[in-house]
Amino acid sequence: METATDYKKFAILYVDDEEKSLKYFARAFGDDFRIFTANNAQDGLKLLETHADEIGLLLTDQQMPGEKGVWLLERARQLRPQILRMLVTAYADMDAAIAAVNAGAIYRYVTKPWDPPRLQLDLQQALEFFIVQTERDQLLAEKMSALRNMMIADRIVSLGLLAAGLSHHIKNSLVSVKTFLELAPVKLAEEKTCADRLCDPDFWRDYHQNVQGQIEKINSLLTDLRTALETDPHELFADEIHLQVAVTERLAELQEPFAARRLTVENQIPDTLPTLHVDRPKFDRLLDLLFRHELALLPAGSHLTLTAEAQGADVVLQLADNGPALPPETMNGIFDPFSNAAAGPSEYGINLMACFVIAHHHGGKIEARSGADGGNRFILRLPRQPVHAPAAPDEAEQLKKTLRNENLWGKILANG
Repeated sequence: METATDYKKFAILYVDDEEKSLKYFARAFGDDFRIFTANNAQDGLKLLETHADEIGLLLTDQQMPGEKGVWLLERARQLRPQILRMLVTAYADMDAAIAAVNAGAIYRYVTKPWDPPRLQLDLQQALEFFIVQTERDQLLAEKMSALRNMMIADRIVSLGLLAAGLSHHIKNSLVSVKTFLELAPVKLAEEKTCADRLCDPDFWRDYHQNVQGQIEKINSLLTDLRTALETDPHELFADEIHLQVAVTERLAELQEPFAARRLTVENQIPDTLPTLHVDRPKFDRLLDLLFRHELALLPAGSHLTLTAEAQGADVVLQLADNGPALPPETMNGIFDPFSNAAAGPSEYGINLMACFVIAHHHGGKIEARSGADGGNRFILRLPRQPVHAPAAPDEAEQLKKTLRNENLWGKILANG
């Protein structure tokens, strides 16, 4: 059964310089609608800015002292284009109404004096139209979000399998290479066929250590990625941390390499931020990988600034450096080590991919931007109380919502 429209879900803002009109409007329609009023365009704009998310319909008189109604309508369109706009005008102001309609600034115009039953119907249809548009936008956003999460989840599973497989094969290869390197100088010495350099034990020891170090580095990178992908549902986000303390601890562990490259860090993260619930080993590794990325790629003597703030239910951490700004095409692929645009040594592309995966694991996201005045920024947004990645919306519920909106849409068109 179709649900009746809740006309108080979004408010109507009525702006008129006549106090009697404002009182009459509130008295006539206040039982059926949620109403804000203002007696001039400037005050109306202030209400719009304060209650932009609550208002679905703006109704304004044209002839008012100071700014006219069309001025307010245009500002409303710039501020929040979704809000429906209606102009109240006398017959003498029809030119202004027609001009506003032609300019696309209004949804409809209403003439004075009102016909209350007709105006009631106009207000209902306008709010129905606004609600349908809003719900359609929400449905589309939900669907796009679900598709994005499905794509990311599929890629994460694939990367986990790839990392685990490569790590296994590299460890096996390491055993063979190590055995060969240990036997090679002995065999060559026995056959008396090696040059002095090849028979030198120190050469082979250094060579062996170098090769083993490179293989272990690759294996460590893959282990980082695999660890980022693994999830223990019984210990998910069980650790409560203070961001400023966690960052300070990570920086303390890297104090020596930062000093060696003369990199200075300014930690401006306030200690008054709300706590975060995280998977602590993964979160610490995310910070470590970000800082090591800066260590590897920033020129000696560079500067790093850390800031953070609470935004709604999230905490946003920004890491800004003063190094050379990366071009946009590099930024687009910086979290993908397989992209031709990815910058820097390949291992740091894999590290940044691990950062991306850990952020997504926490229900957040990480992005990179080039600064307008040079430098680059990493922006990490994490929910204070993360939950599992949202599941795809139920298809039956999606269909039910869509059909309800389609029925209402048809009703609006029929009555328009």
